[in-house]
Amino acid sequence: MEPVKEEEIGFSNICSVLQILGAKWAFLVIAELSKGPKRFKQLHRDVAIVRTQSLTDVLRHLENSGIVRREVFPTVPVTVQYSLTEKGLDFQAALKEMEKWAAKWGK
Repeated sequence: MEPVKEEEIGFSNICSVLQILGAKWAFLVIAELSKGPKRFKQLHRDVAIVRTQSLTDVLRHLENSGIVRREVFPTVPVTVQYSLTEKGLDFQAALKEMEKWAAKWGK
């Protein structure tokens, strides 16, 4: 059996990240939540191009991946707030680097 090359491990890690963040609208939701916690309606207003069901789906996906935290408050009616977890907050540095790259090469 051949040893696994370091670059293959790197590609494997990148593929794992893309499985989490490759969901449609994931980057947009993470960028909005990086500004601070938001309730669903506010988040939906801020990412108005995303349909309600699509936003629900991406929030569930990011929550299951440990990127987003969903908090339910026992109010009437129930209040739900979304925020980034430590894992999600840690992604901000990578997001900023991607923004720099896009500014330089994206056009």
